[in-house]
Amino acid sequence: MKMEAAEIKKALQMEAKRLKIDKIGFASAEPFTELKERLKRHREAGFESGFEEPDLDKRTDPRKILPEARSIIAIALAYPTKMEQPPVSKPGAYRGVFCRASWGEDYHNVLKRKLEGLKAKLLELVPGAAATVMVDTGALSDRAVAERAGIGWSGKNTSIITPEFGSWVYLGEMITDVHLPPDQPVTEACGDCTACLDACPTGALVAPGQLNSRACLAYLTQTKGFLAPEYRDLLGGYLYGFETCQAVCPYNRKKNFTHHEEFTPDPEKVRPLLKPLLQLSNREFRERFGSMAGSWRGKKPIQRNAIIALGRFRDRTAVPDLIRLLKEDPRPVIRGTAAWALGRIGGPEAADALSLAGKTERDQKVKEEIEKALDECRGEETANHRTYREA
Repeated sequence: MKMEAAEIKKALQMEAKRLKIDKIGFASAEPFTELKERLKRHREAGFESGFEEPDLDKRTDPRKILPEARSIIAIALAYPTKMEQPPVSKPGAYRGVFCRASWGEDYHNVLKRKLEGLKAKLLELVPGAAATVMVDTGALSDRAVAERAGIGWSGKNTSIITPEFGSWVYLGEMITDVHLPPDQPVTEACGDCTACLDACPTGALVAPGQLNSRACLAYLTQTKGFLAPEYRDLLGGYLYGFETCQAVCPYNRKKNFTHHEEFTPDPEKVRPLLKPLLQLSNREFRERFGSMAGSWRGKKPIQRNAIIALGRFRDRTAVPDLIRLLKEDPRPVIRGTAAWALGRIGGPEAADALSLAGKTERDQKVKEEIEKALDECRGEETANHRTYREA
């Protein structure tokens, strides 16, 4: 006997509970026409990160992905925000940090398992149904789907904010040719609050709900080239991601969700010692961090960010490691960033190494970093000499 659409939806909601899905919502598969116009303006302004699907039709029209699409099922899983007894940085043993969205097992894998379980239930209820599962890396906009499906509203920080879990949620969706009664969108509830815009250290949140991805520190931690000097001191100890715009949100205060064991953080992975990161081989990096979402771009961005953190902390115990990178590493970005860190730390050993490297370095960008670092070392030496004479 053929089931009614409302019965199928109810059965899927029950299955979502069994699968420990925190939120499930249903939306029509009509094109996101308003979103498409916003994305056009976003592109024209130069605010795209380059990680997005380039085809705006695929990002806004579910039928470009599944031609017979009628409905979209959106899900959300909450993740933890606190660690039990997190390891702390100490002089000579400074640590970096992976953002909360990279704690535990890679969320792409976890959400896909949940969605595949939901898909199996749908096919049991409607044999022969078509369904396509997507998590984050799919063409369709996760946030637009979640908003239409009533999971939450799109906050001024561009995150989906849920009444129950704040924005500490992962999103995924499934497009299907089965008609399912849609849910009502959640009305926007940020009100007059501008905490996220005020706290953004780079001004990447150029307006409520509008992000210049190219200036966003979360994006910049994932790039592989040189990080512009004006951003280096703003990273703090972050190795992957950045979450100030979420941390200051009133809806996120005192929220911590530990019911998904897959997302339980390994403290030594998410707050690793910085100096050992500089020596990891590709194999060692994959073995240690490969199960985390923050590993997707490989070790180079993580090592670059670790070097920046050591320079920012002015860790003199890291000078020998940084000199080795400056002299021996085949990657210009790593050599140049090591030069910057040595200039920031200063001291005779750093200055001598920079001076020697400047005589043999062939990469123009690295040479520029060395010259700037030497200038910083000379400035420090002059300041120290002046202080000595005044004393």
